[in-house]
Amino acid sequence: MEPIIQTHDLTRRFGDLTAVDHLNLTIAAGEIFGLVGPDGAGKTTTLRMLCGLMNPSEGSASIAGHDVVRESQAVKDQIGYMAQKFGLYLDLSVQENMNFYADLFGIVGPARAKLTAQLLQMTRMEPFRDRQAGRLSGGMKQKLALMCTLLHRPQILFLDEPTNGVDPVSRRDFWAILYQLLKEGITILMTTAYLDEAERCNRVGLMHRGKLIRCDAPEALKTAAAADTMEAVFIQGVRSAENREGK
Repeated sequence: MEPIIQTHDLTRRFGDLTAVDHLNLTIAAGEIFGLVGPDGAGKTTTLRMLCGLMNPSEGSASIAGHDVVRESQAVKDQIGYMAQKFGLYLDLSVQENMNFYADLFGIVGPARAKLTAQLLQMTRMEPFRDRQAGRLSGGMKQKLALMCTLLHRPQILFLDEPTNGVDPVSRRDFWAILYQLLKEGITILMTTAYLDEAERCNRVGLMHRGKLIRCDAPEALKTAAAADTMEAVFIQGVRSAENREGK
């Protein structure tokens, strides 16, 4: 399959700290790819560079054929980015938040009404369209954030730990939505600290101290490591990486 996200030695330093260390990734169109690792592994920094929100210190990345630094606006036209922290307006209703973001994206008239209705139906948020965002549950807030991210019909979706702190039922619903988006041809790159969620991805990249230590389909990773779970794969990968570094 044709690659839609590519990085070459992508690196980001903050003073003496190397947050992302010569990352090389190739992600195919129509794939759901999971970046997995503990806090501080470099997952969020990677996403921010790919979205054009932060320039790399070294290396390069391209999104749908556009360089993330030289063609940042073209990149932003192709992507949707959902950050870890809920960033919508708590005093506005679900519908009002969606209207606000539709205004930002220049979506008006019948196109807005049709797309809004489709998103509300897909997320099963229709009964809550008049509820203030501040009165939504954690799972519903994530669904609202996703709907606003999808309003301009991005080709690629970047999700930064989208189910962090969300109850199991809402996590299941959220993943059902992601699979539906995959069927519609959207490519998804997500970060997660949940190793059970990594099992649901087409491929997984394990990050540790800014480095990509393993990358493959979940079953292939488990087979190569002679492990039954992704947790065992990750622990083995971290130990191997630390042994190579002499730590």
